[in-house]
Amino acid sequence: KSVCVTPDGKYIASGSDDSNVRVWSLETGALIHQLDGHTSAVWSVCVTPGGTQIVSGSNDKSVRVWSLDTGRLALVLDGRTSPIRSVCTSPDGKLIVSGSYGASVRVRADTGKQIR
Repeated sequence: KSVCVTPDGKYIASGSDDSNVRVWSLETGALIHQLDGHTSAVWSVCVTPGGTQIVSGSNDKSVRVWSLDTGRLALVLDGRTSPIRSVCTSPDGKLIVSGSYGASVRVRADTGKQIR
């Protein structure tokens, strides 16, 4: 459903219908991490500008932040009433923006605190 290349060009993050986010080596095509946690299709993935985290948005109405290095879940942002269709970060990586199927946009700090 969605793909994003890391800023250094070494990895691809992908989101899919099976509720997983995967990290692939761009050079070899090898699977580096399978990130399990969403409970429905992952519609959008974004790599932070520093290349250290992956942000994912899902039909399960949550946004999740993962460590690119370890594959561990770092943060869950939930409370939405509609599936998440799009995620993105600000150029400095301090804001996480999500758009939902319910035609709303939510802005949060990288700590999870809602801003708008």
